[in-house]
Amino acid sequence: MTRLVEDPVLKQRYRFTREGDVLTVEAWVEPGGGVTPHVHPSMEERFEVLDGEIEFLVDRRWRALPELVVPAGTRHAYRNVSAGTAHMVTEVTPPHELEEFLTEVAALAREGKFTRRGLPTSLRAAVEAAVVAARYRDTVELGFPPWFAVAALARLGSSRTTGHSTAIR
Repeated sequence: MTRLVEDPVLKQRYRFTREGDVLTVEAWVEPGGGVTPHVHPSMEERFEVLDGEIEFLVDRRWRALPELVVPAGTRHAYRNVSAGTAHMVTEVTPPHELEEFLTEVAALAREGKFTRRGLPTSLRAAVEAAVVAARYRDTVELGFPPWFAVAALARLGSSRTTGHSTAIR
């Protein structure tokens, strides 16, 4: 059986399967869980809600939809507005490194690097998150913080690993 990746901050679990140039992300989203606005510069996502009610941010409005196609370069988000766990499947084309990105972010969440609102719990956590965001910038662009802030923190994190700056405590 394929392992599940749990993200306690986004309140969801993922199972990934890949067939050729299509990544299928099966997700179970707890009540109140979801993702903040973001853009995939060169990936299309096709969402299908199998159980529960998911609202999608489309054209700056939240709408409950059973299916949605999000073209590359389109800002979007989703959230579970059901009383119970929602279940959905997303097909991602081309997948680039989306599985790796979601897996790394979930690991940071499990390590307590983010608050329930998704904010870093410390300067060290902010640097770690920025390094991840910078590494996967071609896969996903986050709506917040601004890219210049992410880039500055990522440079700080990169220089820390090469020993060219003082350690953050």
